[in-house]
Amino acid sequence: MNHSTEQGYAEQLDQLIETEAKVNKTKAEIKKHEKLIKQIVESKSLKKTARLRKLTSSNKEKDIYIKNLEEEIMTYHFKLSTLKEESDRLRMQMQRFDYESIWRYAKNKKDNGEIIELLNQYINQHSIAHENFNHLLQSVARIFSSEPYEYKKHIYQKLFEVLKEKTPEFMVRSAFSNDNFSLKKVASYRASLTNRMRQYQIIGELPEMLLDDKKTAYRFMESQQVRIPWSSSESYTYKQIPQQANMVIKPVDGAGGRGVYIVNDINDIINVKNAERLSNWDLLLNRMEKDILENRVEKDQWIIEELILENKNDKIPARDIKFYCFYGQVGLVLEIIRTPETKYCWWDAEGNRVFTGKYNNSLFEGTGVSNDEMELAAQISSLIPAPFIRIDFLKSEDGLVFGEFTPKPGNYDEFDNETDELLGNYFLKAQGKLEYDLINGKQFLDYKKIKQIANNGSAG
Repeated sequence: MNHSTEQGYAEQLDQLIETEAKVNKTKAEIKKHEKLIKQIVESKSLKKTARLRKLTSSNKEKDIYIKNLEEEIMTYHFKLSTLKEESDRLRMQMQRFDYESIWRYAKNKKDNGEIIELLNQYINQHSIAHENFNHLLQSVARIFSSEPYEYKKHIYQKLFEVLKEKTPEFMVRSAFSNDNFSLKKVASYRASLTNRMRQYQIIGELPEMLLDDKKTAYRFMESQQVRIPWSSSESYTYKQIPQQANMVIKPVDGAGGRGVYIVNDINDIINVKNAERLSNWDLLLNRMEKDILENRVEKDQWIIEELILENKNDKIPARDIKFYCFYGQVGLVLEIIRTPETKYCWWDAEGNRVFTGKYNNSLFEGTGVSNDEMELAAQISSLIPAPFIRIDFLKSEDGLVFGEFTPKPGNYDEFDNETDELLGNYFLKAQGKLEYDLINGKQFLDYKKIKQIANNGSAG
């Protein structure tokens, strides 16, 4: 069943569940009123007042009846008005504002010395609202636990998607009962990667973090006969960097293109982060100093690398190809061009162009990657004992050139829910497969050799 068919089926189920509930409610109300009418007709009071009702003028009866109705309508109008006011107040609380508006509001509160009070207020409100929300969802789950299979399955899948790690045990149990419901929707890449970083805090090391070091990463890729760019063996302060053409300047510890500069010539320099063109070396030094002062770069330590070009004649920088790898399987590919402005294109594991919720305002139609390139990334990731690592390449005229390993991509929380769920399931599958391989004796010999060299180097 394809996505649009599934969506149509889900919408029909929604309508069916709602309609059936309304029919049952109407039937119950009819039955209740029929019973009430029967009680009134058979009541002694009605029989005793029969003669009196005959003597009462029909016009007077109507007047009294109309007056009662008018009073009842007035009461309902008042209730409706009160509910409308409450609804408007809640709507204001629930209104979606753009990020910039909220940022300015928060900044204003901070400047006025009111940010802590605001923060405490919203944390308290969020805590209460979140608890009530979860109780509501769990109540719905219990209500539908005895409904027909299709109804129960439909509602549970909706709830799994929202509850995620808050899913109660009785719902998880349904995945292993005769219902056999899928827990696919509880997976989350955000949660998995955040938990992984918490592991790193607790343990102090993770296998993938070893490859976050540029020199160690290059050594590992050289052992796999993957081309790497020439790179300086020493680091420089920004004032010490030699003035020369055809190189890339990078901070020793950096991410997301921050502090990276492409030097075609000393008077033709590109700031990778914002695609700004710099016309002389003094401007470059000024920007690098600002990177340090404004904490875009942590330390005044830089390396220089060979400039990889996609087109040498036209001096077109190589595009970035970033593979989101899950222990032997590629889940997502990001293609980036840096000039004339930075643009992004996402690809799934089957080579289809997809939307992920990230960079939606800066997308372009890329060229994609070949099956061989996809297999190379998958194969390399299978040699690393970690459930996830991103492998970044540059696409030169002659093919892929290794860039770096990225254990924790920047802003990984910005994926939309569908992509977060997809990558979350890749993560969990990889984690399970890795644990199985370790239990069954997989050695990861290439990785261990590089780890030993790195440890000996740090010890020396």
